[in-house]
Amino acid sequence: MGDRALVAAVLEDYTTAPISEAERALFALIAKVVEDSTSITAADLECARKAGWTDEALYDAITVCALFQFYNTWIDATGVSDMPAMGYEMSGKRLAEKGYAYAEDA
Repeated sequence: MGDRALVAAVLEDYTTAPISEAERALFALIAKVVEDSTSITAADLECARKAGWTDEALYDAITVCALFQFYNTWIDATGVSDMPAMGYEMSGKRLAEKGYAYAEDA
């Protein structure tokens, strides 16, 4: 997103953050993935599609969300220590610049 204030606003409440309706629809779907993935219906997916998201984009968003839920659960349960703030800063910068591409592909 490239804007700390915008990220903070989304984290605070994506329903009121100054983002596009397409992004708001995607965050609504992802919120359901986080809160209770069994409650997702065809209507939820159709709402995201009507906002402009492709099935591939929805698959990617759901997959990334699910993976991070797994990672966070595993980290919490095993007691892996948190990264220092600088680690998050560097990781965020790398992801913003190169995405999730493998290092040799970047």
